Formats: sequence, C-alpha cells, structure tokens
Amino acid sequence: DLVQKSLGKDKCYGIQDTEQLNKWLQDALDHEGDFIALDSETSALYCRDGYMLGFSMSYEKEHGIYADCDCMDEESERLMQEIFNKKRVVFHNAKFDLQWFEYHFNFEFPHFEDTMLMHYMFDERPGTHGLKTLAIKHTDYGDYEAELDNWIQDYRKRTGVLKASFSYDMVPFEVMQNYAAMDAIVTFLLFEKFEKALKTNEKLYWVYRNILVEGCRFLKQIEGNGVPFDRVRLEFGQKRMQEDIDAAVEALYSFPEVKAFISAKGEFNPNSTLQLRSLLFDYIGLKSDKKTATGALSTDAEVLGNLAEEHDVPKHILEVRQKVKIKNTYLDKIIPNLDRDGRLRTNFNLHGTTSGRLSSSGKLNMQQLPRDNPTVKGCIKAKAGHKIVAMDLTTAEVYCAAVLANDKGLMKVFSDGGNFHSTIAKQVFRLPCDVDDVAEMYGDKRQQAKAVTFGIMYGAGPTKIAWQVTKDSGKEFTVQEANETIKDYFEAFPNLRRWLDDQKKFIQANGFVYSRFGRKRRLPDVFSQDKGIASHEVRSGINFLVQSVASDVNLMGGIDMQKYIEKTGMKAKMFALVHDSILAEVPEDEVEHYSAKLQEFIQKDRGLSIPGAPIGCDFDVADDYSLGKFEKLYAN
Repeated sequence: DLVQKSLGKDKCYGIQDTEQLNKWLQDALDHEGDFIALDSETSALYCRDGYMLGFSMSYEKEHGIYADCDCMDEESERLMQEIFNKKRVVFHNAKFDLQWFEYHFNFEFPHFEDTMLMHYMFDERPGTHGLKTLAIKHTDYGDYEAELDNWIQDYRKRTGVLKASFSYDMVPFEVMQNYAAMDAIVTFLLFEKFEKALKTNEKLYWVYRNILVEGCRFLKQIEGNGVPFDRVRLEFGQKRMQEDIDAAVEALYSFPEVKAFISAKGEFNPNSTLQLRSLLFDYIGLKSDKKTATGALSTDAEVLGNLAEEHDVPKHILEVRQKVKIKNTYLDKIIPNLDRDGRLRTNFNLHGTTSGRLSSSGKLNMQQLPRDNPTVKGCIKAKAGHKIVAMDLTTAEVYCAAVLANDKGLMKVFSDGGNFHSTIAKQVFRLPCDVDDVAEMYGDKRQQAKAVTFGIMYGAGPTKIAWQVTKDSGKEFTVQEANETIKDYFEAFPNLRRWLDDQKKFIQANGFVYSRFGRKRRLPDVFSQDKGIASHEVRSGINFLVQSVASDVNLMGGIDMQKYIEKTGMKAKMFALVHDSILAEVPEDEVEHYSAKLQEFIQKDRGLSIPGAPIGCDFDVADDYSLGKFEKLYAN
C-alpha cells in the first residue's frame, strides 16, 4: 500500500471512535501551526442531494486523519468550530466543501484558503487544477489514489454498478480511510508550496485574495440562493415545445423532396447526418463548400442557416433541431433537478476559463441559457411579491478599452452619452446629421461601425468584419470596404490603435500579459512557427485585456452588493451571473433600493473609470426573466 509505505499507520489513519477523534481535534487546536487542511467525502455532488460520509484533516506536514461523521458528537463539533475560528482552513475547491460543512453542520469559516484557486493563478488553463494532477506534479506521493481507483473498478465489475450510478458511500471505511486522509495531507503540502510562491508576485496575490477568495464566498451564496424556476411554466413549456416539434416534423415530411427521399430510401431521420446530407445535396441539389474534418459536406447549424435562405427544407430542419435542443437541454433537464423549494442549484466557476470570465457547470449551464428564447427564460419567475431584476453592463468591453488606451476621443463618446453606436458612426464617417437620426438615415454605416467596434475588441480582421456586416445587414460589404472602415475608425481613435499595437508587441516579445487588475494570461503560442497559431494567440491576449477587466468589474460589484445585503438584512437574492449580467429575485419594496445600490457598486471607481461617465448599467424589472415575452408567446 503506497500510503502506508510512505507514512506509516501513526501518520495517516482513519478514526471511528468519538473519544479518539476529540483527542485528535484537541491536538490540532493546540498545535502551533496557523492553518489546517480540510476535505470532505460525500455521497453526492450537491449538499442537498446527499450526506457527508466523513472528513479528512491535516494540521502538520505528512500527518492526516479521515474521520467517520458517525462518530462526531457535540464536543467534536465544538472543537472543530474552535479550530475553524482560530486557524486558516485550507481546502482544494473550497466552494464545494464549504457548502457541505455549512449546510449539514452550520460551521462557519472566517478564514479559508483554496489551493485550487491558487493554482489557477499559476496556470489559467482549464482542466489542470485537479488535486490528483497537482499531487503527481508537486508532491512525492504521485497518484496515491491509483489503488482506490482499481478497487472501485473491480467493485463495479463485481456488482454491475454503472459509472454514473457509483457513489463513495459504496466504499467501506477501511478501504477509504487512508486515501481520504491523503487528500488533506496533499492539500497541506500544496498550500505550503503555493502560498510561498504566490506571495512573490504582488499582482497575482492581490487577485487571489480580493477577487478569487472573495468571489468564492460570493458565488457560494449565489449558488445556495438557487435559480427560481416555475414548475408549472416548465411543464407547460415542455408540453407546448413538444407540440411545436411534432408540428414542425409533420410539416417537414410534407415537402415533395422529403416524400421522394422516403419513397426511395424507406425512411428519413433528420437526426441522421448521412440521410440529411443526401437529401440536401443529392435530392434537392443545394450547394455548400463547408466540409467536416473527414472531408464530407457539413450539415451544421451555420450551413443549414445559409441553405435556409435558398430552400424551406433546411429551414424546417434547423427549426426542429433548435426546438429539440432547447427542450432536451433545458426544459427536460431542469424539471428533475429542481430542489424541494422549486429552485435549481448549479455551479458558477472562477477557474473555468483562460480569460477570467465565469463559467457554469453542473445541473444547468446558466452561461449557455438561450438568450432569445422566451420559453426557457420565462420559466425563471419570481415568487409572489417579488420581481426578477436583471442588470446588464452596456458596451463594457469597449468602455474598458477606451480607458486602458487612454483614448480621449473614445472616452468622450461615453461622456457625451446618447446612442453609442450611432455616435461612433457619426464620428468615424463624419455623417452630416444629428446622432439621433443616424440609425434611420445611415443604418448601414451604423452597422459597419458597430461591427468594427466589436471586431477590434475580439481581434477580428477585415475579412471577418466584412462577413459579419454582410450577414447582419443582408447587403454585401466587401473586404476592401471593411479595410477602409477600419482605417477611418483608427483615424478617429488614434490612441486606441496605438494601444493595440503596443499590446501586440509586448505579447509577441514576452509571451504573456497582465490585466489592469493583475490577472496573468500566459500566451506561449505566440512563439509558434505557424503564423496562424501565433496571430490567434496575440488576438486572445488582447481580447483578454478588455474581457477580463469587464468581467471583474461585474464580479466585484456583485461581491460588494452581497456584503451589503448581508450587512443590512435585505431580502434580495442574487442567483446568477450570466455573461455581463447579474440576476436577482427581489421583494417589490426593495427593488428601487437594490437597483440603486447595485449600480453604485458596479460603477465604483476601481481605477478603470472615465471621469463623469461611469460604466453603463441597464436594469430590467419584470415578473420573469423573459420580461413578459413568455406570456405573450403563449397568450392563446
């Protein structure tokens, strides 16, 4: 046994005796160290779906225990709370463990650390932060769970338990104890190593302390609040969506080309790529140049969207696909995952993207909620006497770019107020009309200016911008016209061009860049011999500079608002951060106060503001997140 050979039974063991546990906890409390490592073993991924099997703890190097929760008594809980009050508590993925310890035992953690978030400061790539991965890389214990993994595989073979159905309550205590104890020991060792290294970089340490640790507390509360779904609307939407799908499929089968295909082939399954390809390109005779990695003609959403302009069959197929996806991914998935209070609790992650933006995972990916579909959004509904309040940052990334570039002209656009894209178009193209008339008189120029603005923020070139304008306007916009528009744009905002060039040169020379708040984006592929890969890496770095700070402004505003809610005893509950939005369920008598305070915290000067023109906030207040569109859609 790797663990026993490495540590010996006196250093790593399990506890199932209450007296022995309390003595060990007293020793941990009396130990001179200022931190302990703590981990939980649970029967489920969500604290409301299961129970805690045990906990592992380590208070000195290479010494840890795994305690069965069944042997805890009131004295155990008292000692543990004293430890948590006195020492820093180190977790690996703190948000997960905090929820379990708080929900099942009401423990409080005044001071906690997170080795997973620490590692994110050293390597922002998703998927690199697992405890096992870091143990192999940074400790002498390697893959200490290998034997446990083998035991689990053998158990599943013997019992026929599927991987998705397996849970750790199936592992006997005597099998689990040493491996679970090692989780705390490894976390202890990682913290010693990571904290020392992190403190050598003031920028990264500031981000860790002020954004990641504070953000962890905040998101834990957001997740606990839960998304307020209306079950009646979900079931109604599920039924109506299926009816729409059935009608769309029936309409699809009525087309002569589809009838001919069925007559020749015996059937038509719109989910079959081979059959769909044959129908579109052989029977109907449509043309497309896009191919898959294997060289076959593609039938993805982009292709179907283009072909839908030429024939109604791909239009109907696209409609069926979209409706099926919405029903299967959202309506069908949400209903069984609702908690008893009708709310859905899912994950918001601080470490899931290279840009620093939040990601979402678990029971529902809130970041992928369909923006333009009122059926799903309308099912997020406030309870009686409350409203859904949605705050959106407006043109946040362009705002941040204006400040970072110190471009007086671009900042003046924000200072002057009015319609942003119309103002940009008037200034770039020197249009002979008032800003208010730009959209009506020069809609094409406004569209071009808008595409260039966002294209620049995302590092798009003239080819991509020309394609985007053509797609959005329905009128051809050539690459040459895009080049000329970009040239006019940078003549109007020369400091923005200079800043972008400077950042590009810095990234190409150094292979990394820091955001205004101190996040680091490592960009090793700028040194690639492949020019396409290198240029893409540069664009990613520049996009990071504006995207990450806009996201952090939103996150820090939410953190401050949550602290205010807890301090004042407000009943408002923020329940999601979606892109540049913050969603909350707010009592009707708090809506005005909540909105004013959230705007104040979002627009707080954090060293990234235009004097007299704080970053824009739009507020929508309604009974549901679709802003009433759900009821209009299903009025009949």
